[in-house]
Amino acid sequence: MADTQWGSGTGAAPAGDGRGAWATGGVLFAGVLMLVNGVLGALVGIAGLAKDDVYGSLGDYVFKFDVTTWGWIHLILGVLVALTGAAILTGSHWARATGVVLAALSAIAHFMWLPYQPVWAVVCIAIAVFVAWALCTDMERNPARPAR
Repeated sequence: MADTQWGSGTGAAPAGDGRGAWATGGVLFAGVLMLVNGVLGALVGIAGLAKDDVYGSLGDYVFKFDVTTWGWIHLILGVLVALTGAAILTGSHWARATGVVLAALSAIAHFMWLPYQPVWAVVCIAIAVFVAWALCTDMERNPARPAR
């Protein structure tokens, strides 16, 4: 089994003061959340593309796009989020920075999506905030910054 940043192929966090295990668990959970949220986002996009009247019509809203446009946005963003989540689970270093950027874009897109599905949009924003926090917290394993 190949070595990953999480340990020597065991999947276990390196020994330390306990913060590393918490941060590693947060990063792994963020990867799972990104994978699941990305797949669900792609399904939302496909639903918007398949039938233009799946989501209710809105009144006068600033960020109002055609549902087909929202379908493409969610489909593309969902696929990118899912692929990045899978890369995080494999221990890829580039995926962590990409995951933070995609989590921010996902939060913005879901904020703009609030009128269409308010509860789901708030849940997705909360997930995106947690993902960004978890990916930024584990600085001990970040190759761009030395450990303290």
